[in-house]
Amino acid sequence: MLSERVVITDKAKEIVDKLKEQHGDLMFHQSGGCCDGSSPMCFSVNDFILGSRDVLLGEIHGCSFYMSGDQFEYWKHTHLTIDVVPGRGMSFSLEIPLGVRFLTKSRLFTDEELKNLRPVEPARAD
Repeated sequence: MLSERVVITDKAKEIVDKLKEQHGDLMFHQSGGCCDGSSPMCFSVNDFILGSRDVLLGEIHGCSFYMSGDQFEYWKHTHLTIDVVPGRGMSFSLEIPLGVRFLTKSRLFTDEELKNLRPVEPARAD
């Protein structure tokens, strides 16, 4: 069984469900330092243009999760958990009007997880 690179908490899933009702299909992109620092940002699928070096880390609650290739080089040994906390972020992410913001929690992969990591894929420009 492959080890996932990114997962989402139940609390964050509830926010994703609310956002899907309002905005339709969603995607995430791990910000590399702009606006809210290094935050997961949620967008409608057609409202964010992926870069040629972006990579797909996996899927969380029906949403693709991307990161820039350069940033991935720094984070490739970490497991990401997407959570949600009260407070207003300073990004363009869709959850901001709800008075919450998504937050990335990270930890290093275990040796066993590293042996079975799901490979990343290049972003597809559909």
